Formats: sequence, C-alpha cells, structure tokens
Amino acid sequence: MTLSMHRTARTARLAGAALALTLAPASLLAHPGSGIVVDRLGQVWFMDTGSGLWKIDARGTLVKVAAPRFHWMALDEDDRFASTRFRPGLGGEITPAGARPTLLVASDFPLTIAGDGNLYYPARRPGGAAVDITRVQPNGRSAPLAPVPLPWLNGLAAAPDGSLYYTEDRAIHRVTASGQVSTVASRVTLRTCPKVPGNDPGNPFLRGLAVDSVGNVFVAASGCGSVLKVTPGGQVSTVLQLAPPWSPTAVALHGGNIYVLEYLHTDVEDRLQWLPRVRRVSPNGTGAIIAAVTR
Repeated sequence: MTLSMHRTARTARLAGAALALTLAPASLLAHPGSGIVVDRLGQVWFMDTGSGLWKIDARGTLVKVAAPRFHWMALDEDDRFASTRFRPGLGGEITPAGARPTLLVASDFPLTIAGDGNLYYPARRPGGAAVDITRVQPNGRSAPLAPVPLPWLNGLAAAPDGSLYYTEDRAIHRVTASGQVSTVASRVTLRTCPKVPGNDPGNPFLRGLAVDSVGNVFVAASGCGSVLKVTPGGQVSTVLQLAPPWSPTAVALHGGNIYVLEYLHTDVEDRLQWLPRVRRVSPNGTGAIIAAVTR
C-alpha cells in the first residue's frame, strides 16, 4: 500500500495527506512497504502492505500475525513500548503489534529502537520541508535529536555502536548519539541498474538498511533491484541483484546472514499485487528464498 493510499483511507487527515503528497518523491508513492527484523530466537518478522505482518518461526513456518497494513516496523525485543501511547505529530501512526516480542509498526515513516532502549523516528516539522530525528522514551516523552533538511527519510536503522543511519534516494548518513550528522556515501550509482517497475530509471532509491558491528552498511537499493554493501569509508559494492520485477525494500542482519525483504513490483499501485518474499543470503550474496506470500 502506498503512502498516498494510506492517507486517503484516513479521511480525518486529508489536509496532512495533501501536504505529504506534494512533498513526496514520485518513486516513494509507488513503492511497497519496508520492514524486516529478526528476533533473538531467530524468528523473522516482515511487513506486507497487502495483508499486514508475517512471521517465519524457528521451524521455518510462515505465520500470519494481526497488524495494520503499514509500511515500516521496529523490533521491541523487551516489550518496553507495548503500552506506550504515541503522538507522532504531523501525520502518521505508530501501533504496537504482537507480543513477546512487541513489533512497532508505522504508517508513514521509518523507525528503529537503538541499544539505549529508546525509539527513534523522523518527526515532520510544520511546513513539511524538513524533519527532526526524534528520540522517544518508553514513557512516551520525546525530544529532537538531530535536524535533517529532507521532507522525510527512506530508511532508518540503529547501529551496534549507538549511532543511527538513514537513507535518502542516493545517499547514506550517520547520526551520532549526540546528534552530529555526517555522510557515509553520497551520489550512489550502480554500474548495472535494471529497470524496476514503479521506479525512476537509474535512481538507486536507497531504502531499508542495517549496520554490522564494524560499521558496514547493507542497504536495499530498491530502484536497481539490488542489495549493496557500503563500508565505513564509503566504498560501495553489490551483494545481490534481482531480476525485475522483483526488488528488495529492506534488510536485517542476524547470525552472520542478511535477511532481505523482496517485493514483486508492478506499474499498478495495487498493494495486493505487491507480493513479498524473504531471502536469506551470506555477505557474498549466496543463499535462497525462505518464505513467500501468495494471495
């Protein structure tokens, strides 16, 4: 389900939806959701904009979990936010789903829980031209951490060292625990970029990402059907490239493997036609699909 479809469905927020649609890049409006996490038991959870939330349990069984058909997700391993009341402000919604662990699903923006136990997400400023990466405590208290001169972020992830990383279409940035922002990679391009339906040709459209213990970033380049590895020094290499119309939207790291959320893209903005599947691969790109959703 696209951002515009979500907001149109919520008629009470039509004014906010109109503003968001004005500011959104065209590629984002025609893109399925981005959310995959792996818990400490090795269970894989992922978002499906057509039907909600799925779990691949420790035996490899695909299980449907009740949740809204949102875009993004964060893993609350210790259930700190299970009863928190969220007030995201200018549009958007965060809802707890599942239990032990709790999954926080979000309608309109990426979110992550860092090692400090706090939740982070981009809160849109009045006027909509910029966001503040905002820290939320389990008691619901929030405060801005870092200003970002973008209308929103494509992806957001917490790193083991306590920093945050976020993506825009062609760049990856790092935010320290004190709110200092730096650029890891900019003007990212791929030598080979297959045309993915619903995306601008040649735009890597960086989305969901994950960071390992030494600062390597693994990121879904949804516009090129690829998963990239970006070193702390900004060197970019391709780990995985899919054949269109399949494309990755998010990644998670667990046990030395990369878990990739992939979607079947179409030029039609019909969330039921966007079928998700999950692939488990090694850092060198070898692996296999471990679950796929059918309608």
